[in-house]
Amino acid sequence: MFTSNSLYVLAMLCGLVAGSEWLVRNTFARHFGTALLVIVLTAVLANIGFMPTGSTPENPTPVYDGIFAYVAPLSIFWLLLGVKLRDILQAGFPLLFLFTIGAIGTTLGVLSGMWVINGPTGIGPLYAAVGGMFTGTYIGGSVNFNAVALHYDVVREGALYGGTVAVDNILTTLWMIATLSLPRLLLPLWPKSQRRKAEKIEITPVAELDTDVESVDPLSFSMVLGLGFGSLFLSNALADWLNQIGWSVPAILIITTIALVIAQFPIAKRLKGGQLLGLFSVYLFLAVIGAFCDLEALKTLENLGLILLVMALVTVSIHGVFVFGAARLLRYDLDAAAVASQANVGGAGSALALARSLGRQDLVLPAVLLGALGTAIGTFIAFWVSDIGLPWLLG
Repeated sequence: MFTSNSLYVLAMLCGLVAGSEWLVRNTFARHFGTALLVIVLTAVLANIGFMPTGSTPENPTPVYDGIFAYVAPLSIFWLLLGVKLRDILQAGFPLLFLFTIGAIGTTLGVLSGMWVINGPTGIGPLYAAVGGMFTGTYIGGSVNFNAVALHYDVVREGALYGGTVAVDNILTTLWMIATLSLPRLLLPLWPKSQRRKAEKIEITPVAELDTDVESVDPLSFSMVLGLGFGSLFLSNALADWLNQIGWSVPAILIITTIALVIAQFPIAKRLKGGQLLGLFSVYLFLAVIGAFCDLEALKTLENLGLILLVMALVTVSIHGVFVFGAARLLRYDLDAAAVASQANVGGAGSALALARSLGRQDLVLPAVLLGALGTAIGTFIAFWVSDIGLPWLLG
């Protein structure tokens, strides 16, 4: 079918990014921003059949797989070329604290959600494993999700595993939309001093777009591309080598380190095109997140899909209450709360995309580092939930 053709999918993704940009520049959609529009429009087109909804081993979508494997880490590299370490010092502790609160909220959310649906009855013998999978993915991402699924052989239960993947994809998309919207929606509830601060740093969509316009020459553009591709190759090779000698270091941390080292040298200022490439890559990544919101898959699961969706909704809701509630009580920055939350639920790539979409360059690096931290600790907490927490709670 033509909708699975890679050239068609690429053309559609680029067209959606272009269409969203045009709408933000020329219509009332400027109030929503390009990032939100890209997600929503792609999700709509995918669910009505104009694009593939996700990518599975049985029905792979090479373009989606390539964007996750290559474009997402490259977007991190290119955007970090504009980050100076001195710019992020003030963002450190609050984000780390909110991220920790978010991880606690996720854990309690899974326990509560599984209690609400009566996991042993609603899901069956593998309820504790499913709880661990959702704990892992909403603390650190899909790597943790699959680690738990493989350990407990949930992958061999086609309907159950497919249902958890579908619900996870849908909730990840919805939470990305939520974290893009909540900083604006919740602002009236924050103290006046915080509102005035937010208003001073707030960037209108049109102004933000103007800052992303670069005058690029072929020499600079080719250097930025070459540095990106070379750094991605080096980070993957180093990660593989370190893994072989017993050190598990995520490739994302290596490419982040390479980008930061380059960014501290004066040459980084003279390289044009990195921010433009990074932003476009982020939009492609967000479009694929939208495409993975497969509502039809949820419908075919019938009762199981609804049960899993309720459990996941309870989990993410409690997580959100913990993160934004703590931010309100401690008078922390709303944008910081949203980025910390997205680092939990969506991982490094989503958190970086959110920080960039909110116009907060100072939160870009912390977003990536928090996402990497979530990947590091998520599996450990997930196994605690599966082996101890849920069996203790539900017998």
